Amino acid sequence: MGKGLLLCLLLVAAGVVAWYQGVRVPDAWNPWAVLDVRQPPNLLTAYKLGRLQDDPQRCAQALATSGLRYRQQADSPAQAPCPLENVLRVEGSAVRLSSSFLASCPLAVAYALFEHHALQPAAQRAFAQPVVQVDHLGSFACRNVYNRKDGRLSQHATANALDIAGFRLADGQRITLLKDWGGEGAKAQFLREVHARACDSFNTVLGPDYNAAHHNHFHLDMGFWQVCR
Repeated sequence: MGKGLLLCLLLVAAGVVAWYQGVRVPDAWNPWAVLDVRQPPNLLTAYKLGRLQDDPQRCAQALATSGLRYRQQADSPAQAPCPLENVLRVEGSAVRLSSSFLASCPLAVAYALFEHHALQPAAQRAFAQPVVQVDHLGSFACRNVYNRKDGRLSQHATANALDIAGFRLADGQRITLLKDWGGEGAKAQFLREVHARACDSFNTVLGPDYNAAHHNHFHLDMGFWQVCR
C-alpha cells in the first residue's frame, strides 16, 4: 500500500471518529462531502473522485461546481466489447477542446480540477495569459494496453483516460509536447509544471520521459494505481 493511500485511509478514519464526536470539519476535508472543483486538490481528492463512478447523483453535484459543458451519455449494452456506464461527453468549458471526448465521471471531474488548479495557474506564471484550447488525442478506445493482442485492458477502454498533446494560448501561441517538451525554454518549463501538477488531480500521469510510446502526449487516467512519471 502506498504512503498516499495509507494517509488517505487514516484521514477518512479520523473523519469518522470526528463526525461521531460531533466535530464538523470543512467540506474540503470531510470524506462524505461532495467534491467541490473550486477547492484545491488535497489528500482526500482521490477518494472523493473514486466515489463518483457509481453514484450519478454525487457525480452531478460535483460537476455542478466544475464549469464543464457536457452531455450525459446512455450506457452501452452490457454485451458490448467495452461496455460504458455513467459516462459523459465533455464538450469544453471556458477553455475550448480540439474535440469533445467521452469520459467517466471521475475523469471528467479530474480534468476540471486539472484545468482550474494546474493548467491555468501554470500558464499565467509562464506566459501571463490563459490557455484557451486543449488539444488532445482522444479518450475512449476499446483496446488493451499498448494495443497488445493479449494483456489487460487499457484505461481508455472504459473512457477512464485522456491523452493530451498540447495547448493554445490567448495570443495564438501553440505548445506541443512533441516539439516543446525538451530544452529549458519557457514552453518546456510550462509543460513540466503542468505534468507535475496534473498528479494532484489524476491517479496516473505519464509523459514523454516515461517511454517512447508517450513521446507526444500526457496520458492521464483514473485507474487504481497512483503513478506520476
